[in-house]
Amino acid sequence: MVLPFVDEDKPKCYICHQGFENMEKLHDHQQTVHKDYFEFHTEQVRREPAPGDVTVF
Repeated sequence: MVLPFVDEDKPKCYICHQGFENMEKLHDHQQTVHKDYFEFHTEQVRREPAPGDVTVF
């Protein structure tokens, strides 16, 4: 898909590819329309080393 030059500076939702006027509107859109997606992925985040990782002090 080719976008016109007028839309290149506007933020775009990476889930549904809808364009917005500013970042606040994009953030509101993602927190309302894609709320289940973000809740699922924040629960899946594990902050621990993977097996075989080497820590250098």
